[in-house]
Amino acid sequence: MSNGTKVRSAMRSSGADRVLRTLARSGFFASGLIHLLLGYLAIRVALHHSARTDQSGAIAAIGKLPGGEALLWVMTVGLFALGLWLLLAAGFGIGGSSDKRWVRALVSAAKAVAYIALGITSLTFALGSSSNSQSSTKHASSDVLALPGGQVLLALAGLIALGVGLYMIAKGARRTFRKDLAIPGGTAGKVVTVLGVLGYIAKGIAVAVVGILFVVAAVTLNPSQATGLDGALKALVSLPFGATVLVAVGIGLMAFGVYSFVRARYARI
Repeated sequence: MSNGTKVRSAMRSSGADRVLRTLARSGFFASGLIHLLLGYLAIRVALHHSARTDQSGAIAAIGKLPGGEALLWVMTVGLFALGLWLLLAAGFGIGGSSDKRWVRALVSAAKAVAYIALGITSLTFALGSSSNSQSSTKHASSDVLALPGGQVLLALAGLIALGVGLYMIAKGARRTFRKDLAIPGGTAGKVVTVLGVLGYIAKGIAVAVVGILFVVAAVTLNPSQATGLDGALKALVSLPFGATVLVAVGIGLMAFGVYSFVRARYARI
């Protein structure tokens, strides 16, 4: 019996497995709400309305909803629980669709970091503070560039983000995300697949643009170019037919949000 199987058996016998899985599913729901609002904010920017099109802006918008403070606390618990679940999955090589243990561990660890970061942002707003990811990104980029070899490090970070974005686009286009879910049959399954395709491709585009901006900042030695998700989405507007592209990305992010709601129910965890 593998270590991962032993851990799962021990957790099931203590009841911890069921509790943690329930909390982890609430993390997918929280992620869905964030992406739903991210898409809405992106569309507002495309229509020339002022908005912060990043996770901080989305979470701030959630806090302004009726019962928003309580919802932020629920989201915080869910996001941290999902991050913890993924760390356990990374440590013991459980979960994931790859046959290679190290790939499963690496993917789970990367996802854990992302969800824990969202949890920290949600906690910040739940405690009544605020966060601006764009200014934080610029400040962090300046610090990296000031290090020996900082230009290379920042370019490497950008290339990693670009790679992640391209991976997400491929995952959506090839529909490999279906392995992560116990997809229902019939029309419901087809709808889930369409939402996943649109969502992964849109999010992949956004993350890839973030990576490109980091590489540009490294090449030009200008940390102001590394503006994070907010700057990446707003940079799309300057492209030919940029507003149309950004609306399409916004719709895709909203689709990813709905897909995350579905994932909260059907995820293989």
